Amino acid sequence: MKLSDRYVKIVEWSEEDQTYVGSAPGLLLGGCHGDDERAVFDELCDIVEEAIAIYSADGKPLPPPTSGHDLANKLQAAE
Repeated sequence: MKLSDRYVKIVEWSEEDQTYVGSAPGLLLGGCHGDDERAVFDELCDIVEEAIAIYSADGKPLPPPTSGHDLANKLQAAE
């Protein structure tokens, strides 16, 4: 398992922006966007890896993991 596997990665369609938006809540602010859902997810995975490398290079502890909390089902139940 990679450290990046410990963080939820979300790609969703934005009606407002008319594009896919990728984010990793709890790990980084911002994210990425684009017209191809898979390409956005791949870019997001790279960004998460880069963020983890930056934390490590700066000697900072990583934020608490966001995976393993059944987030998808909790979000669905909140609808």
